[in-house]
Amino acid sequence: MAKLRFLGHAAFHIEGRGLNALIDPFLSGNDKTPFSPADFPDVNFIFLTHGHGDHLGDTAEIALRSAATVVATVEMCNNLSKSGVRSHPLQIGGAFGFPFGRVKMTPAWHGSGIQLEGGMIYGGVAGGFLIEVDGKKIYHAGDTGLTMEMNLLADESVDVALLPIGGNYTMDIDDAVRALRMIRPKTTVPMHYDTFPVIEASPEEFAKKAFGLTAVKILKTGESMEV
Repeated sequence: MAKLRFLGHAAFHIEGRGLNALIDPFLSGNDKTPFSPADFPDVNFIFLTHGHGDHLGDTAEIALRSAATVVATVEMCNNLSKSGVRSHPLQIGGAFGFPFGRVKMTPAWHGSGIQLEGGMIYGGVAGGFLIEVDGKKIYHAGDTGLTMEMNLLADESVDVALLPIGGNYTMDIDDAVRALRMIRPKTTVPMHYDTFPVIEASPEEFAKKAFGLTAVKILKTGESMEV
């Protein structure tokens, strides 16, 4: 059975048969998490939704240390390859069958610029991931506003949806609840809230408004759940 652990903000650790993966490993510089890149020396995949610093995070450092394959857009993979990072490029709507299971990249309404010392460079488009492992489907929405494409996920029988609720840069609580009516996941974990003052939100309020639409699991940083 797959295991999902919340690392803070939008970062997660997934363990399953053949899979030891991170999603958006923003650890260094995040004072809301106790984890560091050194805590994940053996990951074999990193799923990267887009290039903003609070998602790109420690991707390159972890990937180079562990020899993990980074799954991201072509543009993000091209940028990371300059540092010697192993990668597998996908684009929105594209899917690939890895040894552990199928991964599909989903639309997200957001930017993906990569901040470098000389300024911001183009990072392609932002996305999310539908990850299959151990017969379960995990949907990480990435940073996104509410989008009609979420209707397409209803046919996927999503077991766990990881949805942003913090607003300002992404969906807020009310739009995340509207997203639930389209996605229809069995269980939902709220994410991308309270890391910065501008995205303060109450996961308890989200759970209350989502009652009857999904089972809401509020994970504290470091807490795990079985999928």
